[in-house]
Amino acid sequence: MNRVSTYIRRSLQDIYPPQELKSLTMMIWCDLLGMNALDIYLGKDINLSESKQHELENILQRLRKNEPIQYVCGVANFLGRPFYVAPGVLIPRPETEELVELVLRENDLVAPRILDVGTGSGCIAVSLSLAIPGAEVTAWDVSDEALAIACRNNKDLHAAVSFEKKDVLDDMELQQSFDIVVSNPPYVMESEKKAMEPNVLDWEPELALFVPDNDPLRFYRRIAVLGEKILNPGGKLYFEINRMCGPQIVCMLAELGYRHPRVMKDISGNDRIVTAYK
Repeated sequence: MNRVSTYIRRSLQDIYPPQELKSLTMMIWCDLLGMNALDIYLGKDINLSESKQHELENILQRLRKNEPIQYVCGVANFLGRPFYVAPGVLIPRPETEELVELVLRENDLVAPRILDVGTGSGCIAVSLSLAIPGAEVTAWDVSDEALAIACRNNKDLHAAVSFEKKDVLDDMELQQSFDIVVSNPPYVMESEKKAMEPNVLDWEPELALFVPDNDPLRFYRRIAVLGEKILNPGGKLYFEINRMCGPQIVCMLAELGYRHPRVMKDISGNDRIVTAYK
């Protein structure tokens, strides 16, 4: 191990567990400082230039404040693609990758019309646009900052998503119709805050995370009601959900007249996705 990587580990060892610290060190060395990974493996000692040393200190200072490495890098990987991220959007999670993969696996429509509600970084909408030939993908968000980030990802990754500023909780009359409505809305209950890690709670946007304990289905209910109007016959809803709310969401969808609502588990065995047909 070279002197710089040893310094990185010692600077962060009180904050991050050993395995995470190992991957963080490699990310800082390669992705942020632009150095050669082989130098770490060979233990080759390298003297950083003054500018690189200053850059390293800035990175370490941010990480000591529990800022997520994805925000420090400005990039999060999602289904093999680099998405630009900043504190105005959630960092894409593996569970959301599973949601997109399910949509792709279950649908072989030609040029489907797809709506992504609460797009954030645009990772769902952009991924579907790129994966489905001829797809007409629309994405909504209430946040100007999120929409700016999503538009950047759409441009950088050469997708063809149409973004609109809309609050799904507002009353609206829409002329559009869709074959698929997908959403990863806010679903963390306020009471769950105390169990959350500082790198999430202190940095990721509350607007995209939390719902009141007394109304945890707020967004699902509103999207489902809207879906009754805008989904084509046989169209499908796809939700990423709070693992504690699966049965309630299924019951709600059944009461609204949706067919075959079901809960699916994620790779960790938690209830994570609900789907239903109009």
